[in-house]
Amino acid sequence: MTLPAAVILALCLAVTRAAAAADAPGPKVPPALAKGEALFNTNCSVCHGIGARGTTQGPPFLDKVYEPNHHADTAFYLAAEMGVRAHHWKFGDMPKIPGVTRDDLTQIIAYIRWHQKQAGIF
Repeated sequence: MTLPAAVILALCLAVTRAAAAADAPGPKVPPALAKGEALFNTNCSVCHGIGARGTTQGPPFLDKVYEPNHHADTAFYLAAEMGVRAHHWKFGDMPKIPGVTRDDLTQIIAYIRWHQKQAGIF
């Protein structure tokens, strides 16, 4: 039994679209968060991934464990300023991030929280 070429083509297109959707970036970041996005991409994304989705180097911030009731903004400030011991994941300890100011962190945290809201974390 062979499938008609049109069916095979339709299946290939469906698989291609599904794969593209999985790799597609999330919603467009509001202009007010552009500085936070740029700072995150420069200082955090190598470990925490584009859009805070995580990598093999560090955890995603789009996980319930990072919701504000569990990890308040203060936890992000302290982690970046002082480093933090691994306690939820097995990626290892996070070193402090030199050269990032409190204002930079405020912008980064706002960007992370926006992504978390988009993901339904809170």
